[in-house]
Amino acid sequence: MITGAGSGLGAALVRGLVAAGWRVAAAGHRVPPAEAGGDGNGEVLACALDVTRREESVSVVASLLERWGRLDLLVNNAGVTMDRLLAGMRESEWDAVIDVHLKGAFFCAQAVLPAMIRQGDGQILNVGSFSAKQGSVGQVNYAAAKAGMMGLTLSLAREVAEHGVRVNGVLPGVLPTKMTAALSESARDSLVRANLFKRMNSLEEVVSLVVGLAETRNVSGQVFQWDSRIGRWA
Repeated sequence: MITGAGSGLGAALVRGLVAAGWRVAAAGHRVPPAEAGGDGNGEVLACALDVTRREESVSVVASLLERWGRLDLLVNNAGVTMDRLLAGMRESEWDAVIDVHLKGAFFCAQAVLPAMIRQGDGQILNVGSFSAKQGSVGQVNYAAAKAGMMGLTLSLAREVAEHGVRVNGVLPGVLPTKMTAALSESARDSLVRANLFKRMNSLEEVVSLVVGLAETRNVSGQVFQWDSRIGRWA
């Protein structure tokens, strides 16, 4: 099950996992069939989901378990940005970003965990951001939400390891998506220059990481930064 699967990284992950033979639930507000397709032997099922509503997460997971009998991977990828300097940030802009990224990850993880624990197997993968490590001007809500997701990742990995469930995070780098397209040219250039190879990451590189992690059994509690920017936790 992949949240935020309607476009960008989410849609690319759907295609990559389906191509690798997975049955994938593409969940999101808008999941066009063309975006959720794949060329492999897997199956894709589009699901309407607002991750900020607990009952929707519970309902979608229940329907998937009824259809497939198990759930092996959750990718918490749903995201939104509402950038503004903190001095002028509206409470609604803070709440919306925190709710989609952090509360959404909480609701979805809580919905899938009972099944994964019963199976004695499964993985939750939280999509984070380099902003959580370095901060970003005008993105205090986004950086705080992503830092919270990484804290959730590390703590939950400790909680569920005894049940054979893995929890990991990935910082996918600067990608050619609608989110980066909305940035100014100077802002994009600054992000690219921070990379040792002076280029954006590619969707295909991130998909390869996720597909590989999805098939591992001995990796948990890790946060993988998947580009070449160098930073440290504040």
